[in-house]
Amino acid sequence: MAALDLARLITAAADTIAAHAEELTALDQAIGDGDHGLNMKRGFEAVRAEAQAFSAKPLPEALKAIGTKLVMTVGGASGPLFGTLFLALGKEISATPDRANLTAAFGKAIEAVGARGKSQVGQKTMLDVLQPAYEALVAGKSAAEIADIADRAADATVPMKALRGRASFLGDRSIGHMDAGGRSVALLVRTIGETLEGQP
Repeated sequence: MAALDLARLITAAADTIAAHAEELTALDQAIGDGDHGLNMKRGFEAVRAEAQAFSAKPLPEALKAIGTKLVMTVGGASGPLFGTLFLALGKEISATPDRANLTAAFGKAIEAVGARGKSQVGQKTMLDVLQPAYEALVAGKSAAEIADIADRAADATVPMKALRGRASFLGDRSIGHMDAGGRSVALLVRTIGETLEGQP
């Protein structure tokens, strides 16, 4: 893999979350606390504010610092989960990852998110998008293909009944709505893939 421009990735991710904050909030208003979009925007803006400092660190330390910042600033249910994703990724990834190392680290990070949220695939959570994205990475798919798979996986949360998280309290009324966390994951997967592919 080419040298990673982490500051560029952070900026792209923060821009994407900010652009979709109202959409994410609307999704969360339907079956959650209604604060997901605003919380995610606040967290990623906080990461953006320190993008240069983070990018000066070795990649594992940078990812752990980003995870810590997200836990501290996103709040709600999503802060610990998205924070755990980056913290675990930082623990597993090498300073100069190849695709095999990135894939293995991503798999471990997803396991950590499942453990933190006491959830598994099929319960209408962000795992329902993370896992298909991981499987596409394992299968050697391109960034564009992985992004499309993540989008379809987010769409596939619509008919699901929520069994974990705030939405689970609604029972059958959670059916017919997209999971906001899953949508956030799909947005980030596409943004990261497009940004990496656009790097010189």
